[in-house]
Amino acid sequence: MVGDAIWLEQRNGHRFLGLFTEAKNPKGSVIVAHGRGWSPDYELYGALRTKLVEQGYSTLSIQLPVLDSTAKLGDYLPVYPDARERFQLAVDFLKAKGNGRIAIVSHSLGATMANQYLINARERAVGAWVFMGIINGLEEMFRIDIPVLDVFGSKDWSVIVGGADERRKQIERNTGSAQVVISGAEHFFEGREDELVRIVAAFLDKTFAVER
Repeated sequence: MVGDAIWLEQRNGHRFLGLFTEAKNPKGSVIVAHGRGWSPDYELYGALRTKLVEQGYSTLSIQLPVLDSTAKLGDYLPVYPDARERFQLAVDFLKAKGNGRIAIVSHSLGATMANQYLINARERAVGAWVFMGIINGLEEMFRIDIPVLDVFGSKDWSVIVGGADERRKQIERNTGSAQVVISGAEHFFEGREDELVRIVAAFLDKTFAVER
């Protein structure tokens, strides 16, 4: 396996998994957040966490709360505070490693959970947010005053494609934000991972003002 397995402990004593991979002379660091029911190394998330390292960004892919396989989106609402705590612990871990440029790269329900973290965060430690195929749209963007990148596939779920115009109106208020549609890509960007990583890395480079 690429990277190191680490365990972060929550206030209630629960320990959750993170996969940390450090880039050589890193430009910054990225917290990778998976979608509903998956894990930090599952397909798309494994590709993101390893390929972003090749682009110069250290990555910490974290395990978010997972419910029974039959759980609907609404069933996850009670675990949002749990997810927010995990994001904060991930941020604290990266800061302790000396990482000053921290971004969140999140997908599907993981993007919704990242949204919840960012609007409730006790400090502004995250400097950029990338969300892909976000579920349920965006909440309280006026509280998120950092550059954001909205990426989705033209063949993504209809609710995500249909909500693109509204999301664009919300994020364009944030300087440096953008929306990108990957033609022909589906929800998990199968076969388009390299293109996706290039788009994400270019956005992070521009946001953090680093040379490629």
